[in-house]
Amino acid sequence: MRPQDAVILGYDAVSPLGSDLDSQWQQALEGRSGIGELTRFPLNADFPVRIAGQVPDIDDEPYPFLAPRQQASWSSPVFKYAMLTVERALARSQVEITPDISPRTAVTYSSAIGGLDAVLKADRRLIAENKLPHPYTNPNSCINMVGGKIAIQTRARGPITSTITACATGLSSIIIGAMFLAQGRADVAVCGAVDFALVEPIVAGFSTMNGCYNPKEGQENEPPRAASRPFSRNRRGFVLSEGAGAVIIATREFAETHGLSWKFELAGWAMTSDAHHFVAPCLPTVKQCMAEAINDAGLQPPDISAVNAHAASTRVGDKVEYDALLDLFDSRIPPVCANKSLIGHAMGASSVIESIFALKGMENDILPPTINYEPDPEIALDCLARGRQRLSQEFVLKNAFGFGGCNCCAVFRRV
Repeated sequence: MRPQDAVILGYDAVSPLGSDLDSQWQQALEGRSGIGELTRFPLNADFPVRIAGQVPDIDDEPYPFLAPRQQASWSSPVFKYAMLTVERALARSQVEITPDISPRTAVTYSSAIGGLDAVLKADRRLIAENKLPHPYTNPNSCINMVGGKIAIQTRARGPITSTITACATGLSSIIIGAMFLAQGRADVAVCGAVDFALVEPIVAGFSTMNGCYNPKEGQENEPPRAASRPFSRNRRGFVLSEGAGAVIIATREFAETHGLSWKFELAGWAMTSDAHHFVAPCLPTVKQCMAEAINDAGLQPPDISAVNAHAASTRVGDKVEYDALLDLFDSRIPPVCANKSLIGHAMGASSVIESIFALKGMENDILPPTINYEPDPEIALDCLARGRQRLSQEFVLKNAFGFGGCNCCAVFRRV
């Protein structure tokens, strides 16, 4: 490994399983679902989506970086949840962004959807009351403002960019951060993603495009926890959720110089474009992305201990991911985790939350289960449907695929 390559110093997440990372991890190991009734906005009788993965309130958390008056101005939840995960991840990393470190600290923390809730609220207010938008409406809606607020919060003055690759945003944020390190443009990078897409037109829009969970006729009353079922023969689309995750990376040289310890490295990565269809995945380029990430890590497919899959629960997407794994691993696919069965699909934040779960599994030599699984005769893999599994993991492949044909894959290594 080169001195400028990325080591992982700290991380934190908020998901439908809770706001405390250790508690979330324990619930994941126990196979508990974070999916419940959708309550983010009033539902009329005809609204097509009734369930979601909602995160808990964090209003009781201390916000030294966001005072009450500021919270009123920065009304979209993307800001306070993003900033909370960054604050905690930095504390775990033991990195203090002092004036001498600040110019060499990058921010790639982003969002796929951003603060569209603020625009919707302003639009409805304008129509119903003929009142002009709040002055902070447009800043709330700027996707790059999430990274901007984090830079202000941390005093990071290095490169800053918003990587937006739809549902792969969180993982691509880590990859772009690692690129800054490898190019010598930064020594530390604050990476991650946040999304709160449970906004009425967005939720309804995913329904009309047949992406999100649609119960089979006669099964409308099945429990919400049973709805997210990746790789299962009865999968019926993804369950929309929300969340945030932050990962602090640094060059190995920086970590050694500052006496910082680490347990994980970003061993390899790849990004490809399907150039095929605006939402349907493409088998050759999905497989190419996985293969290039493994090759970038200097490995062969048999070196991979486990796969943390994208596994959105869509009919086509899960099959393409499986076929790519089957081809790549020559029918000997390692155990596969599908975390969305537990937490739903948190849009751009999903791949960073799942990456953090993958790191927790590597640290503890264990893989959480994929719940709600019924074997699909066309998808023959070990997705841990029988519960948690003990497994020593040196290398884990993480997959993330987004609308527009944005593919990201990474290989994490436990030191």
